[in-house]
This record gives sequence, C-alpha cells and structure tokens, in this order.
Amino acid sequence: MLEYSFSKPNSSRSPSLVTEDLRSFISKIYTVYSTNSASFMGLSSIGTASDGMQLCIFDLRRGQHEGQELDKILYFFPADLPFSTQLSVIGLSEGLITFTRIFSPEAACEVIEAERHSHVFYEAEPDIWMVMIVEKSKDSEAIWRIDALREVLKEIHSLFVMFHGSIRALLEREPGGGLTRAHLYPFIMDYLRDFLVGKKLQLPSFRDCLMERRSVQMLTVGREAAIEVQTLVRILESSAGNLPCFSLILFQDLLVSTTLSPEDTINLYKYAVLRLTPLALSSGAKSWSYLRKGNSSSHVSIGSTLLSTGSVSEQFYGSHDASPAGDNRYHVTRPLQHDKWFKGKDGFLITDIWGGDIGSLNVTTPTVWLHQTEERMYLCAYQYKSLTIILLIPLSSILNGDQGVSILKQQLLENASLKILKVEEKLSKGWGGENAYHVSGYRYLLVDGNRDISRASPPTKVTTLSKESLLALNRLREEVDAEKSRAKWDNPGREKDLEVCIRAKNNAWAVARITGGKELYMVLEKANETLLYASDAVEKFSNRYCSGTFSLD
Repeated sequence: MLEYSFSKPNSSRSPSLVTEDLRSFISKIYTVYSTNSASFMGLSSIGTASDGMQLCIFDLRRGQHEGQELDKILYFFPADLPFSTQLSVIGLSEGLITFTRIFSPEAACEVIEAERHSHVFYEAEPDIWMVMIVEKSKDSEAIWRIDALREVLKEIHSLFVMFHGSIRALLEREPGGGLTRAHLYPFIMDYLRDFLVGKKLQLPSFRDCLMERRSVQMLTVGREAAIEVQTLVRILESSAGNLPCFSLILFQDLLVSTTLSPEDTINLYKYAVLRLTPLALSSGAKSWSYLRKGNSSSHVSIGSTLLSTGSVSEQFYGSHDASPAGDNRYHVTRPLQHDKWFKGKDGFLITDIWGGDIGSLNVTTPTVWLHQTEERMYLCAYQYKSLTIILLIPLSSILNGDQGVSILKQQLLENASLKILKVEEKLSKGWGGENAYHVSGYRYLLVDGNRDISRASPPTKVTTLSKESLLALNRLREEVDAEKSRAKWDNPGREKDLEVCIRAKNNAWAVARITGGKELYMVLEKANETLLYASDAVEKFSNRYCSGTFSLD
C-alpha cells in the first residue's frame, strides 16, 4: 500500500509528457529498488542504529552526474548507515518529488504514507529538501500527526538559519559542501538531544495535540503593567543611543513584549525558552513537550550509540567516515549545546559557545541573523529574577566589537535597572502561577495564526485527559489540517470557517472551530450525552475568554 499527498493538480501538461515522466519515475524507482535489496521503501535494511526514524537533508542541484551521487547528501541521521542505504532513501525521495511536481510544480510532495513508514517532506529552501521517515510501529503510543512532524523540520531549519545563515549561502561559500555538513550535523544533533529520553527519541505524538510548536505564548498583563513595559522598551532603545536595536522581553517562559518581526520573534522566543530563561538555566533546558512530564510517551529507538561515553559526535554518529561532526577544518559554533549559558554577576547571561573563556569572563558576544533586517546582530541577554530581556544590535553599528558591546551593557544597567526591577515586581504580582490559564472543565488550545500566538491548558492539566480523548483530538486535528491544506490551494488568500466535532470512545467530545485565521481546539470529557451540550460549553468559553470570536451567533 502506498498513498501520497501533494498540492493542487496542474492540468496544463500534455498527456504524452506526463506518460514520459511517469515512465521515467517508474524506472527510477526500479533502479533504486534493484540497487539495494531492501523493501520497496528502501528501509528494511536499516539496523539498530535508528530503529524507527531517519532524517535527511539533500540538494537536488547537486550529485546529478554518475559517480557524484554522494554530493547531494548534506545530512543524514543516523550517519553510520551504509552509503547505499542513504542513497536509496534519498533517491526514492527525489523520485517522488520529481513525479509529484508533474501535477503541482509550485509545491510538490508533502507526505508519503506507506504500509510501514510515513515520509514527511519539507522544501526548506529552493531545491533543498528535508525528509523525515518514521516507522509505523505496533506501539500504541506511536501515533503521529504529520503536520506536527513537519513543524519539527521547519523549526530545525529556522533556528539553523538564525545562527548560521541559509544552507544555500553556505554551499555558495564552499561549493564542496564540507562547510555546510560541518554546521548541519552538530546543530541537528544538539537539537535532537532535547527529544532524547533514555535510548529513545520522543517525537511529537497524539499526546502533543494541545500544543502549537511554531508559535509564541504571551503573558496577559493589566493596563498599568503594560504601560511600565512600554516605558522599559523605550529606555532600552534610548540606552543604545543612535544605534538601531530590537528587544524581546519574557516573564518566566511567556512573551511580554517584542519589537521584532513575527518570524524573528518565533525563533528568538524558542531559543530563549530552550536555553536562556530561568527555567531553562535551572533544568538543563528540557524540552517543552507535554510528554516529558509523564511516563507514557511516543518513543523512537535510536540505539545504544547515544549512551556511549565518547565524544558528542560519536554518541550520535558512531565512527562513520561520512560524518563531518569531527572535522576540524572549520570553526563551528554550537548554539544549542546544553549547560553552556550562565548568569554573570551583573545579571547578563554569558556563554563560551562563540569563543572565549568563561572563567576569565573574556567571551565572544553571541550573534544571530535576523530575517527582518537581513543582517547579523549581537545578542545581549539580561536576567533579573523571572524577567529575561534580549537586546539585539547590528554588528555593523558597533565599531569596537566586544568592547563596544560591554560599554553598551553598562549604559543599559545605568539607565534601565530601576525600571527593570519595577516591571518584574508588577508582573510577579499579577502572575497566577503555572495554572494561570487553566479553565475548569476545559482542556483547550487557542491559536491566532495571524499573529503566531497560542495559548493552551497547562501541561499538568492536559496529562489528566484519557488516551481516548487525546486520540480523538489528534484525529480531529488531522482532519482540520487536511481541510486547511485543500482550502489553501482551492481558494488562495481566503480564510475558511470550519467546525468539526468528534465523539471519542469514552464519550468525550473533541471540538475544533476555525474562523478568520484563529483556531480553537477543545476536549470536553464531561460534556454529557448530547452534541448540543458540548456546543453550548464551547459557546460559553468563546464568549467569556475569546470575546465571542468562535461563537456561532
């Protein structure tokens, strides 16, 4: 069995040309199959290094001539698989992309559902593809939502670009590909460590259906606190003098203020939650997934190589010759490393990831690449109690480098210290704790797609839901994902209103309402027997907490 999904068909191709391309596609599949005595999907030979998940990045513009096929591989996990298996998987993926582009030139293959595996595709940059392959195990926990897996691929790429620039730009700097691989391998390795539980990678599953990965969670503040925050932002900007700067302010793990573009906000916010906030510094930057808070999880085994006591690269890649993780020809920063950020005596966070010595406090200031301005920026992070402030200043604006950054930090402390104390005090008094956004009787997820903001029931409350309820909500979200995808291609630029309700085996109701780019997902386990009762409960929630946005009246 083989099912595939791609975008809106294109009927402009002539029948003879389609037939020729189809014949070429079938020939390529046969070549891949006959070259590697694996199953049709080219995966049955994958061994104990990664029983259940593969992740690859390849460039369609490379390796198109005989004998140069390996050039197209930019990343493959696990890297200790034989080259024949890597090329088999990538060759099949390339063939499927080529084939589906016949029908949808602008957006090719999105997902391939085979009998034993799901292939999730994401074109990160023109002709640079990321593919995740997950095994359909008999484990009842291994139930995925394809869009959630694709969001992982998007997040990997977005964070990578923020620190290292685009993959294509790296390839242009060093056409051989060594520089690109030397950056990709350790970066993705460090990212995947956040999903590691024992010997297994814990990928997003149905238990994560009440979360939205590529979004920020905002702190709700009163009028007085909002005025204080706005004043602090102006002080931060004035502390930089005539230098252009941007700021991001968080309280706990919630966003309070940003002057960045939505895309840059998502990336900086995610990095702050992973590595910079007080919780991240104190807990070793554990992942934000609900699943890590419980024993029940969706596990993907990656074998004993992760438990070795060798180097970090050996833990993930073994001793395979193809892995460039240990290549010393390039200076590679690893911004996602764990336990590398510390709070200095002056309140600023310091790290030696970009170079220097923590002991002597002589460290290189971190830098990031902003999508909004298309330039590299210094990243200065300050922390006072539960408040984290990130200030971004263009490298081109500071002539003296790290010395100039030190002067700017001093000016910031002199001008903003009192206001920082006052803002933290105001926010702390109004903070209701980790259950601040819990609504009794409801388990919900609110997503504002127009502003990339989400709010959800606290993780501790989500874990009280039964498995049947979560499975029903996961199935509901899959239906919504499919409907949104169809609407995007049938009516581009038009938002579609939608309501979907599913009754779970345990009689709980899973409800979704979509309108005007905003989405509400909800589980009601005590919603009586009727759909009318459940609908009334959703109406009450919408009117009280969403200003009637999702009301049907």
